Amino acid sequence: MQPSSTSAYHVPVLLSESVGGLNISGSGGVYVDVTFGGGGHSREVLRRLTAVGGGHLYAFDRDEDAEANVPEDANLTFIRSDFRWLNNWMRYFGVEQIDGLIADLGVSAHHFDDASRGFSIRFDAPLDMRMNRSGGRTAAELLAEESEERLADIFYYFGELRQARRLASVIAAARQTKPIVTTGDLLRATDALFPREREKKERAKMFQALRMEVNQETEALERMLTDAVGLLRQGGRISVITYHSIEDRIVKNIFRTSTGGGEADAILYGTCRAAMRQVNNKVITPSEEELKNNPRSRSAKLRIAEKI
Repeated sequence: MQPSSTSAYHVPVLLSESVGGLNISGSGGVYVDVTFGGGGHSREVLRRLTAVGGGHLYAFDRDEDAEANVPEDANLTFIRSDFRWLNNWMRYFGVEQIDGLIADLGVSAHHFDDASRGFSIRFDAPLDMRMNRSGGRTAAELLAEESEERLADIFYYFGELRQARRLASVIAAARQTKPIVTTGDLLRATDALFPREREKKERAKMFQALRMEVNQETEALERMLTDAVGLLRQGGRISVITYHSIEDRIVKNIFRTSTGGGEADAILYGTCRAAMRQVNNKVITPSEEELKNNPRSRSAKLRIAEKI
């Protein structure tokens, strides 16, 4: 399969900083990119593996569109799967420990620019929002099926919207008259709710909340990171790019509190020594040059931690 244009699919954010944070320095290392996307970060990992004499990269992506970007490289194994199954797949391939893992948690430019996916407020398109279109509920189905109370929780916790209950009430009333099945339906139903000066930002938060619930993003992230800490060998590193405060809190908390031994160790030994040491005490953000060349990177934050 021939790779498509990586730049057209997604411009990798904090590329040098995030891959450099893995500290790839010896041959034979095993690394994981759990968010392959356009393949920008994976290609840089592969380039550095070649420079040090080889190693292997396992790359995950649950979106079938990402598969078109996979390069032909004997040192790369692509896995079309949700990264929440990291542990299962590593066992399948006989991998007991990894030397590093990288994650770019943002939604790719490809998803926002493809009208049919329903991720963007720019297009009137079916409200899908699934990263994996082969299964699971769409955003339209979620809006039709969930209670008003549950919708309010989704908008409050995942969108951090102060008017979450009012928003849920407006949607619950609107769906009684006409099903909300497209992005345009949703925007029209909620149009009067958002002040003009904050309209774009508030709408984006509403879409973010629905996307996170549809794809079960927080649950998947917590499971993947916890498993990654357990898989990581001593001195190995995890490099994670986040784009909003909910993701960033999860990453920060797991880096600070994970024991690497799981719940059983915590019960047996009580309070355990944290397994990870944060490499960067302050989050790394894009340079002015990167922000100029790639405006989508403006909310990106990079955290790097090392197994101790």
